[in-house]
Amino acid sequence: MQLIYWLLFVVLVAGDQGLKYYVTNHIVPMTVHDFIPGLLSITHITNTGAAWSMLEGKMFFFYLVTIIAVVVLVYLFVKADKKDYLYRFSLIFLLAGTIGNGIDRFTRRFVVDMFNLDFINFPIFNLADTYITIGVILIVVSLIIQVAGEKNN
Repeated sequence: MQLIYWLLFVVLVAGDQGLKYYVTNHIVPMTVHDFIPGLLSITHITNTGAAWSMLEGKMFFFYLVTIIAVVVLVYLFVKADKKDYLYRFSLIFLLAGTIGNGIDRFTRRFVVDMFNLDFINFPIFNLADTYITIGVILIVVSLIIQVAGEKNN
């Protein structure tokens, strides 16, 4: 069962990096391409900060945070109860997102973003960001299930 987590991790990181490679090599920066009209478009941008370009250019900070996050996530995964599947999957999504954006930061010195939600003012984001969001949602659901289970016992 352990192998499924690491296979998922590899697929997620490869998907993130593959899409970023495609966008970087086939979409001119700052051009908008409709993907799902009115809902989602593809806009190739580079980001040296976090969401909404916060802490823009503070690369040492992001390097440090990335390294700490990877160490903590791997530690939590290794120490997690082997039967707590949802929690372990959430950690894999968080780790894949952290590594995906970390690869960009360490190799390019910026993160490639491309997804633009057309119906709301929201930062342009990438697959790794989506993985992190999914990981957080899964952790919250896992904690709710755990708390509900403790109340029933």
